[in-house]
Amino acid sequence: MKRFSLLLFLTFVFRLASLAQQAVPFENEIRAFEEKDRTSPPPKGAVVFTGSSSIRLWENIESYFPGKTIVQRGFGGSGLNDVIRFADRIILPYQPSQVVLYAGENDIATGTVTAKDVYDRFVTLFNLIRKPLPQTSIVFISMKPSPSRRKYQPIVQEGNRLIKEFLAGQPNTTYVDIYKPMLGANGQPMGDLFRADSLHMTPKGYAIWAEQVRPVLK
Repeated sequence: MKRFSLLLFLTFVFRLASLAQQAVPFENEIRAFEEKDRTSPPPKGAVVFTGSSSIRLWENIESYFPGKTIVQRGFGGSGLNDVIRFADRIILPYQPSQVVLYAGENDIATGTVTAKDVYDRFVTLFNLIRKPLPQTSIVFISMKPSPSRRKYQPIVQEGNRLIKEFLAGQPNTTYVDIYKPMLGANGQPMGDLFRADSLHMTPKGYAIWAEQVRPVLK
């Protein structure tokens, strides 16, 4: 009877632990990265691409940057706070030569976040990377002009401006503007750069990103 009670108790504890893990947003995706690293560890000094689904959905990203070793660590519909939470698991362990980040747009799309909030979160993440990895180059891909989030574009543009100005005063950093290259002659986002959801990108959209990012990769 005692043995049965102990087994029941342990089952309950393990179940609680499992539920706790699931309650942390994107935990399962991060664990999948860690499992992949155990079976096939990436080399130190690679270029880590991280951030939201715009990075996660970048298919065959290595083919856009021949000669570069890419570690693709975009996850879910993550925001800057999510990248901050997992930085010690998806950025720092790789000791990358360069970190390329796309994040902030999902933060703004909650409708509760200002451009200054995005800036503050970015600076927090920047310091989390820069302090332990002072030689690592940091690249920020500007937030894009997603048609489905048209009403947030003034905040997106202001957030981009604040982050660009911050990086201008930091060594070994680059701000990559993809906002303007994704606009047509009429000043509006080009529809063929986006999927049917008017948020995520087509290969043509990623080709524009790659054209802007490629010159700054080390």
